[in-house]
Amino acid sequence: MEHEVFVPVPADRLKAALTDPARVARAVPGLQQEAGAEPVAGRLKLRAGGTTITYRGTVRVSARDDGAHTVVGEGTETRGTGTVKLSLTLRLRPEGEGTTVLFEGTASADGRITELPEDAVRSATTRLLNRFAENLGDEADDEPAATEGEEAPQGPPASDDVTRAEAKASLFDTEIPPPSLDPAADEAAVPWESSEPPAEAAHARRTMIGRSAEEVDHAPPRGRYAPVPAPQTVVRSSALRWAAPAAALAVASAIVVSRALRRRR
Repeated sequence: MEHEVFVPVPADRLKAALTDPARVARAVPGLQQEAGAEPVAGRLKLRAGGTTITYRGTVRVSARDDGAHTVVGEGTETRGTGTVKLSLTLRLRPEGEGTTVLFEGTASADGRITELPEDAVRSATTRLLNRFAENLGDEADDEPAATEGEEAPQGPPASDDVTRAEAKASLFDTEIPPPSLDPAADEAAVPWESSEPPAEAAHARRTMIGRSAEEVDHAPPRGRYAPVPAPQTVVRSSALRWAAPAAALAVASAIVVSRALRRRR
C-alpha cells in the first residue's frame, strides 16, 4: 500500500507532532480513547461500503535513524472475532512551504471486513490516511505555549489569600461619613416607607392587575365567554287562549243558520 498526502505545514513541525503520543492520538480520526489505556489506544469506527465496523486496539509510532517513522497498529472487532494488523512507514518530504506525507506498508485483516468489496475497503483506508495527515497538520500548528527546557514567565503572586487580604484592607479602610448634626435632616433624607400604598397607587395597581378574586368569582363572564341569554317566551293570557275557538264556533254557527234559512225558503 502506497499513498501520499500534502500538508501545508513545515516538516519539522510534523516531526515534532509525531513524537508526541497525545497529539498523535488526537490526529487519529474517530478514535475514542478509553480511561487508563495507552496514549494511542481505544475504539475506532471504520465505515466502508455502508457498513460500520468498530475496532478496539492500539497504535505505536516510533522514530527511525533515517528520519522516517514506523507506525504499527492492531485491533479486534468489538462485536466479533475479526482482527486487523497494520505496519506502515511514514516519511516526510518537504515541498515549498508544506510537506508531503508518504505512507508505505502492508495491512492484513480477517472477519467482517473481508466480506466487503475491495474498492470500498481501499476507499475507506485512503480516507482514513487523508484525515490523519490533515489532523496531524492541525496539531502541528498548535504549538505548546512553553517548550521543554523553558520556564514559563513568573509573574507577581496572585493567590487567593493575597486577594482576600487586599479585599479586607480596602473594606476596612473605607471612610464612613459622619452623621449630620440635624436629626430632622437625616429623617428627611431617608424616604418614609409606608405599609399601605397611596390611593393613586392602589387604583393603578387595581387597574393593572384586574379585578379581585371575589369579583371574579361572583361576576358573570364578559366578552366572548359571556353566556347567551335564553329566548324570551311570550305567555298568552287565558282570554286570548279561548278567543280563537270562540270565534271559530261563532263562524260555524252562522254558516249552519244561514243554510237552514235557505232550505225553508
